Amino acid sequence: MSQISKIKYSDIQEAKRFDAEYFKPEYLRELNILKNYQTKNIGDFAFITDGQHGYHEVDNNSEISHLTARHMKNWFAINEDADRLAKWVDDKNKRSSLEEGDIIISTRGSVGYSALVTKEVLPANIDQDVARIKINSDSNIISTFLLVYLNSYFGQNWISKNTTGMVQQGLSLEKVRQIKIPILPQSFQIQIEKIVKEAYEKQNQSKLLYKEAEEILLKELGLLNYEIKHTLAFGTTKKEIDEAGRYDSEYFQPKYKEIIKRVESYSGGFDTVENIVNFKDRNFFPKENEKYKYLALSNISSRGYVQDFQEEIGKNLPSRARRKINTGDVVISSIEGSLSSCALIEVEFNNFICSTGFFVINSEKINSETLLILFKSKIIQELLGRGSKGTILTAISKSELEKIKIPLIDSKIQKQIAEKIQESHRLRKESKGLLEEAKRKVEEEIEKR
Repeated sequence: MSQISKIKYSDIQEAKRFDAEYFKPEYLRELNILKNYQTKNIGDFAFITDGQHGYHEVDNNSEISHLTARHMKNWFAINEDADRLAKWVDDKNKRSSLEEGDIIISTRGSVGYSALVTKEVLPANIDQDVARIKINSDSNIISTFLLVYLNSYFGQNWISKNTTGMVQQGLSLEKVRQIKIPILPQSFQIQIEKIVKEAYEKQNQSKLLYKEAEEILLKELGLLNYEIKHTLAFGTTKKEIDEAGRYDSEYFQPKYKEIIKRVESYSGGFDTVENIVNFKDRNFFPKENEKYKYLALSNISSRGYVQDFQEEIGKNLPSRARRKINTGDVVISSIEGSLSSCALIEVEFNNFICSTGFFVINSEKINSETLLILFKSKIIQELLGRGSKGTILTAISKSELEKIKIPLIDSKIQKQIAEKIQESHRLRKESKGLLEEAKRKVEEEIEKR
């Protein structure tokens, strides 16, 4: 539907922008609403910077997390799959070394994700595509209120309006400094803070339950404190090479034989993936002008759930959008480097489409929650990595996946795992609902005038 905005020539001069998108009616409406309030630019009450530009050194023995846009999609910064940054890089860039209570915002590519930095992710630093917002100690703006405002439609529309670029979208640090924040009463900001803190606690409880489910599985397999050892020098036989049809030395690492031996020694027995799971690999062909909800690898959380999705008409979907998914399915990434991107499909994602970069499976022998934890476990992740091959795009094929041996977990243990995961997902949804409530309250409060 066409939209028309009437603006003054002076507005164009002030904005130094001529593109119609910048003057969309909703942007102008929100600007007029904010005129009813005393406002401050973020740069007036906070220190703003970005992370190191260019090269950074990874050190797996370091405690310092290197946070990027993918670590801030759900309001609170996470570091579960973050690179570890060499200490000298953090020492050299103390301006971007994060502290509890900071807000970080993605400024390049996927622009506009905002997250609160909590003590759980520290020590941490950021890359050049993330801005750090450190609120001054004498400011009357509470960090949790700022977080909610940035995630509200007021904040998101302002960010969208001021994002520029052709090939890759970006939001400059200067534009971050210019984001206008309405000064709402401290009592209201404290009310919002309480809601956000409750949401955060529920997220923490959700993470704890997920970890407990993992520990139940590993304890059942006798692998709770098992350390996978990489051997530098080893040998194999021509017979093993011929049987495997592989010539790459990594495939014959002794650690894989040890993992398989441990799976085979499980008291409940074992079988191959081929005999345990059902593969849903029939192609689905979207209709050109029909709208679909689509999951890509980037939409999967590190804790086994779908965190967001895309919505497009069929002709605009990627060519890999060819798998139909339903409640109770488990999706497993086939791409090396993203093998841990596995998720349980919950009821709200029933009949979505996902990429052929996923295997879509279910089973009558192992419940979906246990399948999820099993395929994300360190031992099965190792075997998935072993089965991957390729040059330009390294991935595990269906035939290789089918050959992997997995334990037939005892039904009582499966039930315990399922209960933990279901409760974890329930708390996560409650947390999400509280954050939506906080956002709605902020939007409604601002709209009052």
